[in-house]
Amino acid sequence: MQLPETRVSPAGIPISRFPIEHQSQCQEAGLPREVRLRLGAVATGHELQAAIGELRVGTRVRLEGFLARTGYRSEEYRLVLHAQSIHILNDADR
Repeated sequence: MQLPETRVSPAGIPISRFPIEHQSQCQEAGLPREVRLRLGAVATGHELQAAIGELRVGTRVRLEGFLARTGYRSEEYRLVLHAQSIHILNDADR
């Protein structure tokens, strides 16, 4: 994970962008499968900025939100996660 890059919109709304990584195991067709992915995340609004300020490389987080295309004009369908809540996890949250 890289540190978030934050800018402020002309309306005064902070918009932070940062990559997240996910790693887990699941079952597919009765066999274990390792799942790994890297995805861009966007956090918009003042209420998420306290959590954004705590993010460091390697911080474990739980993000809740929705997936959307990176841009509405793009023909490409790259996705980003628009975070609506950010929870910093500690070792007890595993």
